[in-house]
Amino acid sequence: MQETGFTHITDGIAQVIETEESLLSGLSTEVITQRRNSQNRTVKQILGHLIDSASNNHQRMVRLQYSKDLLFFPDYRQDNDLWIALQDYQNADWANLIQLWKFYNLHLIQVIHSVDVAKLDSYWCDFEGTKVTLKDMIQGYLDHLHLHIKEIHELIV
Repeated sequence: MQETGFTHITDGIAQVIETEESLLSGLSTEVITQRRNSQNRTVKQILGHLIDSASNNHQRMVRLQYSKDLLFFPDYRQDNDLWIALQDYQNADWANLIQLWKFYNLHLIQVIHSVDVAKLDSYWCDFEGTKVTLKDMIQGYLDHLHLHIKEIHELIV
């Protein structure tokens, strides 16, 4: 396995999973379904968004290793709430959501560890036309994960 220089990111993802899985599992139905953040999302919906983030980033991380520039790759950011609604995270089984979030992120750790370093400058263009390199995407993933975990923590106090 090649060294990608992303060990601090993959270790950080693993740490979030380790510390949050049991916390999430212990939350009451009232907490995960009734309390809402400033975007009007419940804890279940925030975790669903993190699953969507893992899924979309997974696609980008893999595709950018065999297609240099993804000029027309879909960007779901402007449709986050639609994704959450269409998948009905609010009514999904909580234990299943936690496990899907956990194992998708464990798989992302594997993908990041295995990334072809020669492809780190490959990019996709978001819906605003901004170029995002594979390297930037990987480097930004942990911050995004932390941002939404923090939102969950703010709702469970």
